[in-house]
Amino acid sequence: MGPWYYEVVSFDGDYVNLRRTDIESDELNPVALALLPPEIEVGSKIKCEYFQYEIIG
Repeated sequence: MGPWYYEVVSFDGDYVNLRRTDIESDELNPVALALLPPEIEVGSKIKCEYFQYEIIG
């Protein structure tokens, strides 16, 4: 499944709001913070493949 590409838009408690960058979309995708690499920050570029997230930029 995937890969899908996202940008970290904001933090919301135990969740991070991600916006797809590989397609035109303004929709935010909330993802549990525990699933993401600990060094993420707003503006980080994320790749998701088979529900495994990695920072790519």
